[in-house]
This record gives sequence, C-alpha cells and structure tokens, in this order.
Amino acid sequence: MTETPVTEMSFEQAMKELEAVVGRLESGDVPLEDSIKLYERGAALKDHCKKKLAEAEEKVAQITFDEAGQPKGTAPLDVS
Repeated sequence: MTETPVTEMSFEQAMKELEAVVGRLESGDVPLEDSIKLYERGAALKDHCKKKLAEAEEKVAQITFDEAGQPKGTAPLDVS
C-alpha cells in the first residue's frame, strides 16, 4: 500500500493498489485494525476508479463523427 493520496493517482495506479488491497484482505492474515484501514483505503480506491471511468465514458460520449463515420472532434461537455 502506498502513501500516495488517492485523488492524485491515475486510474491504473489506483486499480493496481486496489487489487493489492483485495488480495491482502482475502488472505485473512491481516489484524483487525489493519483490515479496517485496508477496507477504508480500498473503498476510496474503488470510488476513485469509478469516477475516473465515468469521466472517460463522458469523454468518449462527446466524440463527434462526420458523414463517413470518422471522428472529427468533440462536442462541448454539458455539465449543467
């Protein structure tokens, strides 16, 4: 487990650490206090990954295509 704040992690970094957290929790060899900390870190990592995926989906949804079906740019993201 790293000390890097979750909000500063890329999707890939967060996913890798989340996999490590799950592995440690599943091993059953972690003391209760550490399990609670791991669970909390895992929950934050999961939420961060979910947010990053939603952002990527929004970007993909905004890609516009020309008459031939080729990408031609992006439409402005409506955040209202």
